[in-house]
Amino acid sequence: MSNDAPDRRFFSIWSPAALIFSVLVFLAGAVVALQYKEKQNQCRPSGSEPLPRGIVQDKSNFEMVQMETEWLGGDPERKEDATAPKSLLAVPVGIKQKAVADKLVSKFPDAKFTVMLFHYDGVVDGYWRDLEWSDRAIHVAAPDQTKWWFAKRFLHPALVAEYEYIFLWDEDIGVDSFDPLEHLRIVRREVLEISQPALDRRSQIHHRLTARARQGGDVHRRFYKTKGRGRCDGGSTGPPCAGWVEMMVPVFSRAAWRCAWHMVQNDLVYGWGIDFKLGYCAQGDRSRNIGVVDSQFVLHRDIPTLGGGGAGPVSASASTAATDRSAVRQRSSTELQVFNRRWKEAVAEDGCWTDNGDQWLTDGSINASPSPVLPRLIHHTFAG
Repeated sequence: MSNDAPDRRFFSIWSPAALIFSVLVFLAGAVVALQYKEKQNQCRPSGSEPLPRGIVQDKSNFEMVQMETEWLGGDPERKEDATAPKSLLAVPVGIKQKAVADKLVSKFPDAKFTVMLFHYDGVVDGYWRDLEWSDRAIHVAAPDQTKWWFAKRFLHPALVAEYEYIFLWDEDIGVDSFDPLEHLRIVRREVLEISQPALDRRSQIHHRLTARARQGGDVHRRFYKTKGRGRCDGGSTGPPCAGWVEMMVPVFSRAAWRCAWHMVQNDLVYGWGIDFKLGYCAQGDRSRNIGVVDSQFVLHRDIPTLGGGGAGPVSASASTAATDRSAVRQRSSTELQVFNRRWKEAVAEDGCWTDNGDQWLTDGSINASPSPVLPRLIHHTFAG
């Protein structure tokens, strides 16, 4: 027998194994490389994958660029002195409520706030320029549209990401007893992700939670009801007892608004139903991170702006105006039913989502659950 027979036998036995091992190593390397590439792409904004990472700017703001002649010849990359981050005030306005809107906006100092006006009557040119702050504001006009229609289309989270807080207010608000800077000081101290100023008890109060507390203090997070149906006590953690605010004067942190914007439905323009679901956007324990600021309170004048109120031409008669307002309320009630139905359907159909409800942790995490905050099908990512 030849002396090299064992070598040939060794080669014949191990060469297939070596080949299989090499193939496995190659496949493993390919899988790792593919996973790495996918992970890298996940870190890029959708649609920007073909671009080099450093050129991508996925956020913007509403700050105006100076266009004077001396500026045009300067360095476009020159940065102004760094300042504290601004917040955003966004308000639907109509020309009939111009004086009320002027008083409201004037309360918000220009150095700390950017102002965006939603003109629901379409009246802009020549009617607002006489106000001292008008040229610094962003004006958006669309006749007969609501605050939530505007918010869905013009307050995308990428556009407001540079603002610390978003004040999304109605226009019919009396602010004699309100200081926005003091409100934010309290909000930061109390770590409120979603808040609102308390309602002066002269307002038309729709919910006891949002009325100014009688006992004083800066903030309350719940109300108590010890008699009748639907009792509220110290153990109550959700609506209607705690964990929500009304939608007339909400104040969102940027993180809370990023969540809430996705919950606003494109075609449900009155926003009914969202208030009781805001706890899912509280970045933690809704009974702690949502509150009503009592020391900074406002008066809600309850002036109807759509349906014979502050928008459009004067109605032909009081009865016509009343009919229009009744139609608005009917539409709002219908939207509430639709939103609640969509929420239930989204919860039922999203197998990856878990409703942790009151089990949210105060550090902003959710009990070992990888589920998103909102059920997938309730998200309305696109506005049209």
